[in-house]
Amino acid sequence: MSRIGRLPIAVPAGVQVELNGTFAKVTGPKGMMERTFSPLMDLTLENGVVTVARRSDIAAERALHGTTRAVLNNMIRGVSAGFERIIEWDGVGYRAEMNAKNLVLYMGYSHPIVVEPPQNISFAVDVKTRQIKAMGFDKEQVGQVAADVRAVRPVEPYLGKGLHYLGEKIRRKAGKSGKGKK
Repeated sequence: MSRIGRLPIAVPAGVQVELNGTFAKVTGPKGMMERTFSPLMDLTLENGVVTVARRSDIAAERALHGTTRAVLNNMIRGVSAGFERIIEWDGVGYRAEMNAKNLVLYMGYSHPIVVEPPQNISFAVDVKTRQIKAMGFDKEQVGQVAADVRAVRPVEPYLGKGLHYLGEKIRRKAGKSGKGKK
C-alpha cells in the first residue's frame, strides 16, 4: 500500500470539496480549482476528510495512488493557504522591480526583461533581501512561473551570479589557477 496514498486529507474550514466520481472541484478563499482524475482511483469525502483508494494492486494503479492523493492535497492546500516560490538574485548591477503587476528584471543584458504574470499568479519584490516571490494557489503553475523567471539568468558556477531559488545549493567550480609560475 502507498504510504502517501493512504493518508487522509483533512479539509480545512472555509474550503468546499465536491467529488463527482473522478471529478474534483475545490473552492476556497484563494480561488477555485477543478481536475479530473484517473478512473482507476476512488475518491470519497466523509466528515470533512477526503480519502483516495485504489481497486487493486496492479502496477498502474499503485503508481497513480500516491500521485492522485498528492495532487488533491495540493489543490486543497492551495485554495486555503496558497503557495509561494522565492527566487534570489546575486550579482553586481542586477536588480528587479515591479511595474504595476509586471516583474521587470535587469540582469546584465542590454535591455530589461519584463515578465507578465499569468492569471492567478502575482509577484512581489523585496530589494533589501534581493528576493522575488511568485505566489498563487496552483502549485504547478507557481513552480512553472518561478522556473521561467529563474531561466532568465541561471546561476553561473564560477562567480555564483544569477537567479536561484532560496536555499538552492549552487555547485561552484574553481576558476583558473592564476598566472603561470616563472
